[in-house]
Amino acid sequence: MNEDMWGYQPTSGHTSGVDLIGFKVEATDGSIGKVDKHSDEVGSAYLVVDTGVWIFGKHVLLPAGTVTRIDTQAKSIHVDRTKAQIKDAPEFDKEKHVGDAGYHDQIGTYYGKGRI
Repeated sequence: MNEDMWGYQPTSGHTSGVDLIGFKVEATDGSIGKVDKHSDEVGSAYLVVDTGVWIFGKHVLLPAGTVTRIDTQAKSIHVDRTKAQIKDAPEFDKEKHVGDAGYHDQIGTYYGKGRI
C-alpha cells in the first residue's frame, strides 16, 4: 500500500480540524459529488464522497492523497483523478472500512500513484 495515499499533500491547503462535510468534490474533468464524511487521522485520512445521481447514489472512499486543492471559500475540493477513475473505484463499504486493513490496501492500490 502506498502510505502517501492516506495523507493530505502539503500543497493541498488542508487544515486539520476544518469540517469538509458538504464540500463539492471536483475531479479533473468535472464534479463528482459532495463530501459525506471525512477523517484527518494521520496515516488514514480520507473523504467519503456521495456521488448522488451521477452514479446512482454510490459512495466512494477517496484517500486524502488524491486531494490536490481545498478551497474553503468556495467549499470545494479538487482531486487528481478523472470521473471515470472514480466511477470505476471500489464502492465504499462502511463495514470493511473500520478495522479491515485489507480494504484500505485495496483502495490504496486502486488509487496508487501508478494510476495517475
